[in-house]
Amino acid sequence: MKRRIFGPIALAAAALVAVAVYAVSALNRLGETPLGSGSPAATSPEVVARGAYLARIGDCASCHTQPGGADYAGGRAIRTPFGAVYSSNLTPDDATGLGHWTPDEFWRALHNGRSRDGRLLYPAFPYTEYTHVTREDADAIFSYLRTLAPVRQEPVRHQLDFPYSTQAALAVWRALYFRPGSGEVAQQASPELTRGAYLTQGLGHCAACHTPRNALGGLRSDAPLGGGLVEGDAWWAPSLTSEAQAGVSQWAEDDVVALLTRGVSAQAGVSGPMAEVVFSSLQYLDAEDARAMAAWLRQLPQRAETAAHGKPPPAGVLERGHEIYHDQCAQCHDDEGQGKPGAFPALAGNRAVRMAEPLNLVQIVLHGGYLPATAGNPRPYGMPPFRQSLSDDDVAAVLSYIRDAWGNGAPPVGIVGVHRARERAGS
Repeated sequence: MKRRIFGPIALAAAALVAVAVYAVSALNRLGETPLGSGSPAATSPEVVARGAYLARIGDCASCHTQPGGADYAGGRAIRTPFGAVYSSNLTPDDATGLGHWTPDEFWRALHNGRSRDGRLLYPAFPYTEYTHVTREDADAIFSYLRTLAPVRQEPVRHQLDFPYSTQAALAVWRALYFRPGSGEVAQQASPELTRGAYLTQGLGHCAACHTPRNALGGLRSDAPLGGGLVEGDAWWAPSLTSEAQAGVSQWAEDDVVALLTRGVSAQAGVSGPMAEVVFSSLQYLDAEDARAMAAWLRQLPQRAETAAHGKPPPAGVLERGHEIYHDQCAQCHDDEGQGKPGAFPALAGNRAVRMAEPLNLVQIVLHGGYLPATAGNPRPYGMPPFRQSLSDDDVAAVLSYIRDAWGNGAPPVGIVGVHRARERAGS
């Protein structure tokens, strides 16, 4: 009797496995077309110049250049919860770069997340967003990359935990969370908004940082641009759909443009990973594209978010925090947290100070707060790091005081959170 039951069950299980394997394989081939015969890349100066501009907007060099290394030669570690992925060499070196690639193969990498040899690419390379890039723009970027000086640099092996290091696990992930786009974005209410959507959803890949991820690293479809942890840098990318975090629907368009291209506006300034994005990428936006991005960001629906409140810290913590603030902070930020316009930001009523997630504040105190040096703001003011002079207790105390003072009324910062941020940043 057991054998008679076991046989059908085993056959059914095998059939289910076969169906699942077929489904995963089919989903990983969606939207792929046969590669062409390898037509050469366009070389006209106009196409190459456009490709250089688009590569800037995609911020390709930032991830594909390791500190101190040759531009676009790869080797930079992209930290994820599952281990490190190392970027590839985009120079036209025959042995280690794109020397033998064709425009079709480059397009397939951006649009389908598949390498020249057929391997599936890890989404640390944000093809989940680049899939919206048009074929024309992909070809222009490839034409520009072909003009770079070849750099021979052997690829660095990814350091991923098992089973995330396997192509099988990656195929399942893609079946769950990736569908290739049409090479464009949906038409918006105006050509300007359509262009803004294309830049932010495609080349700008804003969702890669500003959308929260689930336990498997998939972007959460229920909270697009709703804020998320920038894993490798241990910073928080605030929500673009909440005025309490980084929403700009109430800002003047000029202020949004200034923030994107200068790194600072009358409303706010950027630091941490976003400062790098502005420095290496967004400051090069032409005026029309900058306004298109600003217009699209301003029209994002905003979700209501309850102000962060919490039990005030003990009086002793506030007293210690006030002492540290008076000694270390008040000279620039004022005794009443009003700051100095054009130089040092006000802390009273500052939404970055009041945000529920205090990670960015901890990072700024530990590692300094620096606006990017841009053409529109070439000599920005900055804040020095205090990681050597302030203990974890001190950082928690002064931030708890700042978040409680001047009507801010935000929850205190815990010592454990400061310690973890210090450890994650490798200090």
